[in-house]
Amino acid sequence: MPATSSPDTTAPEDPAKMAVMPYTHGLTGVDLALDQKLTNALWLSITLLLLVILVGRFGQMANAHLRHLLNLNAAPKRAAYWETDKTTIWPKLKKNLLYAPLNKKRHNKEFMLSSALNVGTLPSRLHTAILLAYVLSNIAYCAWLDYQKPRAATIAELRGRTGHMAMVNMVPLVVLAGRNNPFIYLLRVSFDTYNLFHRWIGRLVVIEAIVHTIAWAINAHAAKGSQGALEAIRTKPFLGYGLLGTIAMSLILIQSPSVLRHAFYETFLHCHQVLALASIIGVWIHCNLGHLPGSSYIHWVFALWMLDRAARLFRIIYRNIGWRGMTKVTVEALPGAGDGHLEACRVSFELARPWRYTPGTHAYVYLPSVSFWMNHPFSVAWSDSRPTPYLSLEKEIEAGLPTSRSGLDSPKLERETTTIHLVMAKRTGMTAALYNKARASPTGIITMFGLIEGPYGGNDSLHSYGTVVLFAAGIGITHQIGHIRDLLIGNMEGTTATQKIVLIWTVKNTETLEWIRPWMDQVLALPNRKQVLKVMLFVTRPRSAREVVSRSETVLMFPGRCNPKVSMEKEMEERIGAMAVTVCGPGAFGDDVRAAVRGVVDYGTVDFIEEGFTW
Repeated sequence: MPATSSPDTTAPEDPAKMAVMPYTHGLTGVDLALDQKLTNALWLSITLLLLVILVGRFGQMANAHLRHLLNLNAAPKRAAYWETDKTTIWPKLKKNLLYAPLNKKRHNKEFMLSSALNVGTLPSRLHTAILLAYVLSNIAYCAWLDYQKPRAATIAELRGRTGHMAMVNMVPLVVLAGRNNPFIYLLRVSFDTYNLFHRWIGRLVVIEAIVHTIAWAINAHAAKGSQGALEAIRTKPFLGYGLLGTIAMSLILIQSPSVLRHAFYETFLHCHQVLALASIIGVWIHCNLGHLPGSSYIHWVFALWMLDRAARLFRIIYRNIGWRGMTKVTVEALPGAGDGHLEACRVSFELARPWRYTPGTHAYVYLPSVSFWMNHPFSVAWSDSRPTPYLSLEKEIEAGLPTSRSGLDSPKLERETTTIHLVMAKRTGMTAALYNKARASPTGIITMFGLIEGPYGGNDSLHSYGTVVLFAAGIGITHQIGHIRDLLIGNMEGTTATQKIVLIWTVKNTETLEWIRPWMDQVLALPNRKQVLKVMLFVTRPRSAREVVSRSETVLMFPGRCNPKVSMEKEMEERIGAMAVTVCGPGAFGDDVRAAVRGVVDYGTVDFIEEGFTW
């Protein structure tokens, strides 16, 4: 983001060039006071937005907590009070803004130019409104110039404004990209939503940096000519590092379109991280050499960037290195039907330290022997714990563990080993390599070194709802099955308000059921399952009609695709209390469920939660 720090000692002979020269360096023409006022206005708008979301979340959480307490062990008649909203404003707001796609129905369904070319998705109506307000306000701030001044002075003011705004916007840009972003937990907004805003603010920062550079180049060319401007960039580190930052940002923009991201995701991710660091370093040195006001912003950017990575490193070390050694990974290739989308691995991590599992969480997986240093997010499908055997007294002492030589009557500390389980569908890249490696082994099971980073997410509690409807398609079941166990146990122990659970799972064929069979067997063995849980399986490509046979009234199988609209209308008529609807699956399926929820939100209390990861 160049702008010279010291005047050129070679004065041009042309008076017109001499008039422009002062505006090619330093702060001449830059309106620092207005820059600061506009920066304050930007921060004020961001703060007000966060406060509105925070107040709304606190209101939702207070209502959910009250509903939870008043519906513990409540009869259906008592829960009926919560079946409908007591105002028409909130349902209309959910239907027309909070849950609404940008236009009619399409939101997370990807635009595909071909089977390999993914153009991306559309933001929701609310997200679009926020993004438009943010982008338009930045355009207004950058265009708020004194057009009565000489042309070179106005361009210098534009140079200063766009450079300053680019630095300011880099702060939320880095915060939104962080996995450990504290606003995820404070505002209960998903990382996927923050990732959406990160992408759009990133584009805004790059455009502002490019305009900043062009504004400098216009005045430099007018004062020195092309050769003089290039010579200044070559000889002055201040300009060179500014240009480095702009070029690195521009390369990020070039390689960031959805088509390239999806086609070469692992390459994109590595390049993105390197270029982001190059951008930060270039801008940092540029600001320090020029002693520019507002340079503290880039210091905050670097500190936040490093802090997130330090937190990730701490999570990895803490979760995977313990007194008994390191995390152990077991990979089992699951049966498929020849279609790559129906082949998967069940991956189990026996953790070095205990992990308190929360339904709906995800974790990032590192398997260096399969894909060096790449990490991918996966839903945590299941978790179980077992007592950890004690070592010998000598080994206990060597490991530095608390123990006692006073006698055999001393109580021993309770120790548990936690194993978390994931299901990874075979796609391309790491998941394909992992599946092929496990499949090639004689038993279909392999062990390897691996690390896990997490848990992340899991902020949406379903405990206060009388009825919970869980939609899943394909691998999306991994997000839902943990909720089922949690809610059934809570119902049995009287700690949740849930009295009815409906799982609606769409699969291509019955082979897919093997992915979660060990855990579903445990769910179906719970004593209250028949009274609380109903399972509806839709098989879109059964090999024969005999495969699709319902064996009980609570576990039903159907050929063909699920129709979310029909299912939602039926469940609304039979609901108990307030209803939560969650969905995890392909974007098109999520859009169908979203449309079905919007169709019934006027008739009762329904909250919609979509689990997705768009990148």
